[in-house]
Formats: sequence, structure tokens, C-alpha cells
Amino acid sequence: MVDKSDISEVEKVSCDICLKEVPLSESVIPEAADYVAHFCGLECYTKWKQESERSGQQDGKPEK
Repeated sequence: MVDKSDISEVEKVSCDICLKEVPLSESVIPEAADYVAHFCGLECYTKWKQESERSGQQDGKPEK
């Protein structure tokens, strides 16, 4: 039998787009020069990337 006191709390972060809470270990974490953004999945990451490219927030370097 599993003792509930032995179950550790999983660290969670909020997706920067939809605000859904996801485990830190499962989030997509693109790193930028001054901040780290967390995403629940590729759909929210893609949405963030498209929005930031339109607003000129990215550095303009082509992807490798």
C-alpha cells in the first residue's frame, strides 16, 4: 500500500499562452536572452512563436 505522505508534490508551471498548469518536467521550455517561457505543448508554443514574430519580439535570426 502506498502511503500518501510518501508521494511528493510535482512542481507545476503555467503555460504562457493558455495558463494551463503542467508539470515542469513535461513543459516545452524555449530559452531566450532575458526570460524562460513555459508551454503546455507544441500548439501553444507555435502560437506564441507566431505572435512574437509578428510583433518583432524575436531577434530575427533564421532558425537552424
